[in-house]
Amino acid sequence: MTDVIVGLDAGGTKLGVRVVSLDGSRIADVSLPAEDWSASPAGDAARWLVERIRRVVAPGDQVVAVGVGAQGCDTVEHCHELAHELTALGYRSAVVNDAALLVPAAGLETGIGVIAGTGSIAVGQDASGETLFTGGWGWVIGDEGGAPAIVREATIAALAARDDGLPDDGLLSGLQQAFGVDSAPSLARAVNDTPTPENWGPRAIAVFAAADAGSALATAVIDRAAEHLAALVGQLVRRGAVGDSVVAAGSVIANQPRLLAAFSARVAAAHPSLGVVLLEDAPVAGGVELARRLAASGTHGTSAD
Repeated sequence: MTDVIVGLDAGGTKLGVRVVSLDGSRIADVSLPAEDWSASPAGDAARWLVERIRRVVAPGDQVVAVGVGAQGCDTVEHCHELAHELTALGYRSAVVNDAALLVPAAGLETGIGVIAGTGSIAVGQDASGETLFTGGWGWVIGDEGGAPAIVREATIAALAARDDGLPDDGLLSGLQQAFGVDSAPSLARAVNDTPTPENWGPRAIAVFAAADAGSALATAVIDRAAEHLAALVGQLVRRGAVGDSVVAAGSVIANQPRLLAAFSARVAAAHPSLGVVLLEDAPVAGGVELARRLAASGTHGTSAD
């Protein structure tokens, strides 16, 4: 029997699970589907996570501590509630929002984490250690910089340009091709008839392709997304977030250099003391670090910090 710690990263589409022995040896590192993940109610969420922990941890191994980054845990109170439910099921846990995994995953004690993937959110801590959130309001009304929101804004821009009588600069045709339709009305139907992250998000690559091919409309959409992400950083700084690094992660900003460059430039202009780093390891590494700290503390409490 081996004593292990477990890191979890529960996002919008996948759950990262990393199992590590107490000496740091990696035992398992897997990604599971998470389309049905919900952080509420906390009891159901805890049972959902435990069922998947048991899939990955070898029979007979003892889980000493669990570190969880959970999309949807957007308050300190919610994080504590989920940690309490996991502990009640026998898994001593520290729980944070998934964006809060980025700073420990990068090996830092303090800083601001920014995720741009299925959604967008930024998380930091003030000097007292209180967790600060900004953004993360959902792809229907916000989450600019996330994949579904980029597609939403690009579709609005392309259709508005058409209504203005402007020629297609490549964005409209790119979106039509991405959705498998051949007209603007058909594009509107394809977007509106299935308003889900699964339908919209994967098409974001078409927006970046259009920008790379010279579309001014697509470039403007991406620049506005970068501006929004940088504004999240500014909001946290004004609220007292500490640290000198902004750690960026998420499927969009990690895989689209254009967005990362635009975001980095805006952060540098507004906050010269902050450096932007792209997370090199998976965010689940932050969950492992939280679990390691919890195991080392020898306490039986829960944490959202």
